Amino acid sequence: MLSVHLNNVIFWAYHGLYKEEKITGNEFEVNLRVDYTPPIPHTFQSINDTINYVALFKLVQHRMEKPTPLLESIAVDIANEIFTHFTMAQKVVISIKKLNPPIADFKGSVSVSFELDRS
Repeated sequence: MLSVHLNNVIFWAYHGLYKEEKITGNEFEVNLRVDYTPPIPHTFQSINDTINYVALFKLVQHRMEKPTPLLESIAVDIANEIFTHFTMAQKVVISIKKLNPPIADFKGSVSVSFELDRS
């Protein structure tokens, strides 16, 4: 089993339940792991022999541009999209962190995580 990762990828987006979030936006951090079994033998002669991390980034970037009230919806959408576009993908693990949530007297971040196995 091999894994391709996107680590600590930062996006500015307009996700959230509150009107202010839809206007001012926020910083989000995405971490993504896609597990797959490489073709046999493991020669890796072409980008088609693996899961292209640039294509993964573009997929995530495109979805992050679409304002959505709940991070849970975004995580599930991205995982499903990966399975649609990458037939080799066997498992997706994604976390999306809102770096500056609009919560009074709150110092920190909030996040959701989602795992999806192809079955």
